[in-house]
Amino acid sequence: MTDIDLLRRTARKYKAKMLRFARDLVAIPSFSGQEGRVVARIKAEMKKAGFDEVRIDRMGNVIGRVGRGRTKIMVDAHIDTVGVGDPKAWKWDPFKGKQEGGKIFGRGATDQKLSMVPMVYAGRMLKELGLLGDFTYWAVGSCLEEDCDGLPLLHLIKKEGYKPDYVVITEPTNLAVYRGHRGRMEMRVVAKGRSCHASAPERGVNAVVRMSDIVREIARLDRRLKKDKFLGKGTVAVTKIECQTPSLNAVPDACSIYLDRRLTAGETMRLAVAQIAALPSVKRHKAKVEVLRYEARAWTGLKVGQDKYFPTWVLPEKHKLVQAAVRAGTDALGRAPKVDKWVFSTNGTASAGRLGIPTVGFGPADEIYAHTVDEFMPVDQLLKAAVFYAALPRYLAP
Repeated sequence: MTDIDLLRRTARKYKAKMLRFARDLVAIPSFSGQEGRVVARIKAEMKKAGFDEVRIDRMGNVIGRVGRGRTKIMVDAHIDTVGVGDPKAWKWDPFKGKQEGGKIFGRGATDQKLSMVPMVYAGRMLKELGLLGDFTYWAVGSCLEEDCDGLPLLHLIKKEGYKPDYVVITEPTNLAVYRGHRGRMEMRVVAKGRSCHASAPERGVNAVVRMSDIVREIARLDRRLKKDKFLGKGTVAVTKIECQTPSLNAVPDACSIYLDRRLTAGETMRLAVAQIAALPSVKRHKAKVEVLRYEARAWTGLKVGQDKYFPTWVLPEKHKLVQAAVRAGTDALGRAPKVDKWVFSTNGTASAGRLGIPTVGFGPADEIYAHTVDEFMPVDQLLKAAVFYAALPRYLAP
């Protein structure tokens, strides 16, 4: 029996334990900044699985280590989730951990704390089966990603001393190998006016009317942004508008819009800001363009923050890590996996986008269900992902 056959058999052996762990994770609400209880549950499972070391860093991320070899492989799942929205829109309790028809349902089932299950059990199998080599396997459950993707890995790597040679992001890929995604940033544009009584609007300058000129030009800008053959087109969208006015009987003296800017290959924060600032209406109305900043307090109490700029990243298809991931994917699936990209953004904006560490994605579930009331995790994909995470190190260690 080959090592891969042994991994597949062992994953099946642990199916019941993996399902119990998965249902427990769904049943524990873990909104961004409130991940403490789910961190404790993951820590307990890692210890039970025989990890060599389990710790919680100052930001509240949980890190389990197996092995102490030269090649350091960090496998990351963010364990925070978005809210549930309208509870009446759900067909089931989003925190029950409902299991039916080979699927587990609930908030976070797809995006994406259930990826922790195969990550933890991959570590268990590596130890149990004696498949350790000259590598270190770090399984990371990261916090605050939904609010600020990349921030937890940036903290781990820059401030906690974890220096991986390779990173695997386990956001949902439907068991395909992903090698990049567009970057993103958040901006605010502020236009000023002059208030007056609304019964005589000609006496003032309406900031909302000024901003309407800017909004139209931004829509036209979106249509001419750069396209990339692999990553797709850059985009810009107005996502919120608000104004400042003394009353509903007064002309507004300030208006702000918020922009979601998706950055394709070759697009940077500097370029994106300059494109908005160069719009004729922005110049004419002397509007201010700024990049937003994220400031928060982690569940541990640590204050964290960064500019809301999340760089684009792409790893070449012939890179050693991509090829290793394809081989591990073939081991897990019994066929070559698809190689593709995410539509949304991930913690890879830090590992690959900011720090240049080779990064790929491989995760169970389909990203189209992320943030929806239909989130679910196919049980069979948990088992296959566990084989992938356990098989990958052999193709990366010397």
